[in-house]
Amino acid sequence: MRLSGQNRIAKELRGAIIALGNFDGFHKGHQVVAQTAIDWAAAEGRPAIIATFDPHPVRHFQPDAPPFRLTTLDQRERLFTAAGADAMLIFEFGAELAGTTAEDFVEKLLVERFGAAGIVTGEDFTFGKGRVGNVEVMKQLGAPLGLSTKAVGAVSDGQNGEAQVISSSRIRDALKAGDCETAAALLTRPFAIEGPVIHGDKNGRKLGYPTANIDIDHYLRPKYGIYAVKGRLPDGRVVKGAANLGIRPTFDPPKELLEPYFFDFAEDLYGQVIEVELHHFLRGEEKFDDLDGLMAQMAKDCDRAKDLLG
Repeated sequence: MRLSGQNRIAKELRGAIIALGNFDGFHKGHQVVAQTAIDWAAAEGRPAIIATFDPHPVRHFQPDAPPFRLTTLDQRERLFTAAGADAMLIFEFGAELAGTTAEDFVEKLLVERFGAAGIVTGEDFTFGKGRVGNVEVMKQLGAPLGLSTKAVGAVSDGQNGEAQVISSSRIRDALKAGDCETAAALLTRPFAIEGPVIHGDKNGRKLGYPTANIDIDHYLRPKYGIYAVKGRLPDGRVVKGAANLGIRPTFDPPKELLEPYFFDFAEDLYGQVIEVELHHFLRGEEKFDDLDGLMAQMAKDCDRAKDLLG
């Protein structure tokens, strides 16, 4: 269930425990915050809601920032539901929310509009005009209103021989480096781009490798190149393939796309929404002098992707 932060929450979902954060990526650290809220809600027989901000606050304060999203709202909703949430609450972030005082955020929104009984958030969460609110401010403002607050510390992993905090920025850095394996370990699943299949220039079809083209849209740009991928189709089937992510330098004009070619698959996917998981980075993008060279390399890429995907 999807709830708008502009609306008063209905009676059956009032008194909820709300996990509060951006949760873009919903990585291992976010999952601990969410699970704390879900467990608390279950112990008290309350609904559990996971809140998120969309657009991301960074987009409001830095409108020219390059794309950085790790998930769409649809992906987050599925992830939150799978985690055990009864609903996803969306704070539409704009000038009005950015100008809301910390006091009004707690009293007018969390308590009066949403009817929250408890809030769980990360220790570094900030809120209110000028980001003056933090966990301690939330506790001080909420307690007299019957709102309880729990803070969850940062979650670390032991990669590279030392503990490192799991964060969305680490995941973005890994993807920019083509390190799908580290990103997947931090996310607890492969990074995936979802979108409707659009018509392209049909170059892949002419070469014998028809692709299901997807606009990368607001997603972070992983390292350009060739990937071993898995596609999740609308009916739940999973297909394996190889994909070009980038601008296709052999063809003019350059056009930024994700272009997966699925092995042993010949169905029409135009207009359907599919999700493409990046499992392994194979090589960087390369400009070929002729199509024969490109086709020979594509055959090698597909063989290697098949080996890696099993």
